[in-house]
Amino acid sequence: MKMKFYKIFPKMVVPVILAVLLVALVIGPGNASGVPMISITTVVTDTSVTIYGYNFPADQTFTVRMGPYGTYALGGTVVGTKEPSSGTSFTATYNIPSSLAGANRIAIRMDSPQGYYSFNWFYNNTTTPAPTGTAVPPIIPGYSGYPTMSISSVVKNVSVTVVAYNLPPSQTFTVRMGDYGTYELGGSVVDTFDSGAGGTLTKTFTIPAALADYTRIAIRMDCPAGYYAYNWFWNNASSPVVPGYVGIPTFTIQSVVKDSSVTIYTTNFPADQTFTVRMGAYGTLALGGIVVDTIDSGSGGSFSKTFTIPAALAGSTKIAIRLDSDGGYFYAYNWFWNNTTN
Repeated sequence: MKMKFYKIFPKMVVPVILAVLLVALVIGPGNASGVPMISITTVVTDTSVTIYGYNFPADQTFTVRMGPYGTYALGGTVVGTKEPSSGTSFTATYNIPSSLAGANRIAIRMDSPQGYYSFNWFYNNTTTPAPTGTAVPPIIPGYSGYPTMSISSVVKNVSVTVVAYNLPPSQTFTVRMGDYGTYELGGSVVDTFDSGAGGTLTKTFTIPAALADYTRIAIRMDCPAGYYAYNWFWNNASSPVVPGYVGIPTFTIQSVVKDSSVTIYTTNFPADQTFTVRMGAYGTLALGGIVVDTIDSGSGGSFSKTFTIPAALAGSTKIAIRLDSDGGYFYAYNWFWNNTTN
């Protein structure tokens, strides 16, 4: 199974939880073309939300959950399902659970047992429906994938230069910065720009005075059509470089022996880096998890590794696993079902 939203840095390469603002996405292992996305079309305060979904795999059932804003609805209240019969693109309405009545913002999430998921959030207030017959949002002709960004350079307390990749064309992006760990949701607006023909753009943005002397700063760009990317950077004038390395480190789950071990397969790992391997409860991204091993990436690229599942996680249904390089510049994470399977 594949997860992952991944952040990328050619210099500080970090998995990008990538996606679409108001649209979270994941590439899973099935037969979907592109990534599953959801957008919010209408809301009736404390009653219901109507969503538009597209790029969903045709043969999978999704469980729909809602939860407090900021939780990604992980472990949220089940409010319904999306069945394969509804198609790869669909409109559906789900009731807001009474436990979330009065909430200002609510997270909504859809995931399948095969590992696909998408999430979003909405303001819990009544909004005006889109005109009849309007596709929400329209799929941009010829565009596929999702936008990402990397950090090119930083001038401490002054500016950051980013390289944005695979931007959708003709979109206006708002750029925000905020405290590390916030994903910039609600961060300070620092600029807007037009993506023009799309593709790759290099942009420099001023660091707001309110973030001066922060050690790490998060940066986000999003557009009304729902696409977004975010990353973070060290607020100093230098960054580590791995010569010749570009792209993002990722890994997939190859096999699991219940309560005993998990084998992973890496892709595009940077060379000559020491990674600490952690496991933790599902939904934590294994941040602060139990250290189970350290590895050397050697020549980088692709390789298999097997790690022992710690006794403290025995009996868990799902387990998060994470690899961080020394200094935290490179990392990747995933999760797996704790049952014996290939």
